Amino acid sequence: MEEILSKTKFSDPSSDKKPLIISGPCSAETEEQVLATALALQKTGKVDVLRAGIWKPRTRPGSFEGIGTKGLAWLQKARELTGLPLAVEVATAKQVEDALHFGVDILWVGARTTVNPFSVQEVADALKGVDTTVLIKNPINPDLELWIGAVERIQKAGINKVGLIHRGFSSYGNTQYRNAPMWHLAIELKRRMPELPMICDPSHISGRRDILQEVSQEAIDLDYDGLMLETHVDPDNAWSDAKQQVTPEKLAELLDGIVWRREHTDKKDFNTALEKLRAQINQVDDEIMLLLGNRMKIAEKIGMYKKENNITILQTNRWNEILERNIAKGEKLGLTKEFILKYFDAVHLESINRQNRVMNEEK
Repeated sequence: MEEILSKTKFSDPSSDKKPLIISGPCSAETEEQVLATALALQKTGKVDVLRAGIWKPRTRPGSFEGIGTKGLAWLQKARELTGLPLAVEVATAKQVEDALHFGVDILWVGARTTVNPFSVQEVADALKGVDTTVLIKNPINPDLELWIGAVERIQKAGINKVGLIHRGFSSYGNTQYRNAPMWHLAIELKRRMPELPMICDPSHISGRRDILQEVSQEAIDLDYDGLMLETHVDPDNAWSDAKQQVTPEKLAELLDGIVWRREHTDKKDFNTALEKLRAQINQVDDEIMLLLGNRMKIAEKIGMYKKENNITILQTNRWNEILERNIAKGEKLGLTKEFILKYFDAVHLESINRQNRVMNEEK
């Protein structure tokens, strides 16, 4: 196991070693299906770890909820045949106990478990005194503190080899993805915990095969330390998540199609040019901050006039005017409407907060 991980960025996130590739069926269905998938994945020569769902937490009862503990014996046999380490999701102390009994190399905490601190603590308590690797998926809802809390609970149990899996977040009205990636949240967690490897799960983000390549490439471009992709020898007839699984052969094609990038280079010309451009960005950022500071001072003056004349802070017509004007201007400058809306929402909220403080100051 250590030999496998030592060849990847999982062992040293600051290195330029190749990303970790975890793959296998969404669910272990039959012994034949598990072994056939494992052997086909081994044949590609591109997979580091075999994954399979043994216990499947489902949204509604009546769906296939996993084959249960007997599937661990199938995975054990698959490891004997292929030499691939095993990764399994666990959600209870009993599942942890069973997985460890069968020598599972990597345990991961699923999104539905991460969202519940009581469940995470149960898993953490079961892991005390165990030397293993634990990956933690983001919670279903976009809550960074829940994700961080799960990491801290596992670390406090004495687990030193901890990693993260970004599998996207539920969002109302989301149509393009099964789970919206919300890359900014994963990037923020990576900023706060740079020592933890971050793996992307394009299968659960995408929910369908046709955008797996696109999501995988974006993760690699963002310097993720690995990918977790679901594969099945007969994906169309899979018992769970059929639309997001691919055959081992298609997986190999997908991985071959990725442009693998690295975070650092020793090329002097590149680094010199990059530093010049970064200096220009720093200068522009300084100017933006100065302008924003001046804008807020003007907003405070407006708040004072409104206070003196008993005028409400929020004036919808004026806000619509600002948005329409700047969306039109931004588009001419190559800025997307989505960016303009997010930017001015933040600016507007700060302006309202400033005016609110002025309005409620005691004389």
